[in-house]
Amino acid sequence: MAKKKVLGHHINREWCKGCGICVHFCPKQVLELDEEEKVVAARPEDCIGCHLCERRCPDLAIEVQTEEQEAA
Repeated sequence: MAKKKVLGHHINREWCKGCGICVHFCPKQVLELDEEEKVVAARPEDCIGCHLCERRCPDLAIEVQTEEQEAA
C-alpha cells in the first residue's frame, strides 16, 4: 500500500479568515493561528497527510501537498 509523503502546506493567507476549524480538526496539532489570526503550519514535520484541514476549511485556503511513495 502506498504511503503519502508530505511535501508542504500551501496556505492562502488572503482567503484565510482565521476561523480555526482546520486547527481544531488537525489530529497531530500541526496547525496554529498566528498573531494575525491566520493559520500557519507550526509543526509541519508532524503532519500525516490526512487532508482533514483541506476538507474542513470553508474558504479553501489550505492545501497539503503530498507525494505517493511505496511503503517499506
